[in-house]
Amino acid sequence: MWRKLYAWLEDRLGLEEIYKATLDRPEPKGNWWNTLGSASLFLFLLQGVTGIFLTVYYTPSPDHAYDSIQYIMNDVAFGWLIRGIHHWGSTLMVIVVFVHMVRVFVTASYKYPRELTWIFGVGLLLLTLGMGFTGYLLPWNQRSYWATEVGTRIAGSVPLIGDSILRVLRGGPDLSALTLQRFFSGHIWIIPALLAAVIGVHLYLVMRHGESHFPDKDD
Repeated sequence: MWRKLYAWLEDRLGLEEIYKATLDRPEPKGNWWNTLGSASLFLFLLQGVTGIFLTVYYTPSPDHAYDSIQYIMNDVAFGWLIRGIHHWGSTLMVIVVFVHMVRVFVTASYKYPRELTWIFGVGLLLLTLGMGFTGYLLPWNQRSYWATEVGTRIAGSVPLIGDSILRVLRGGPDLSALTLQRFFSGHIWIIPALLAAVIGVHLYLVMRHGESHFPDKDD
């Protein structure tokens, strides 16, 4: 029965062609350093799954944001676990993505023909930092409030366009309910959508050019 089902799907979807194009390709002899890209992707998916669970109970308003976090931590079944995974997973994702880029730079894997792979990787690092920054405000406690106050002021110090950047981030001159709503929308919709798109291009380029090996004596 399973063979018939597979044959039926293969005839309509071309599963073997998809497998050969995406997975059945020569790979260099590597080590744990070569798994950092896959680890970053796993952490991104983990953040997405845990984030979906958190949005069920989180309320993005200054009056209820902190209370909803406390409710998740204390009253929702396994809410403390889901939020803990999401919180520490974001930190780990930033670290893993950064170390992955350091490995690529040290091994000169950004050179021909992988220049575009490197450029999109830099974009992924910046978007990952953006995810962490927008998510930091969401608990709406003293630490997150003043950290966002400082962070947005730093962005607002850019010459010529700093004031415009500050107002776009905050939705006005000061931190308010609109700021929280903007950060929440950016955190769960805008930045994840951009991350998914850039990850897709990045993975295509990796499959197109293959993974780089660690330089040997001849290199």
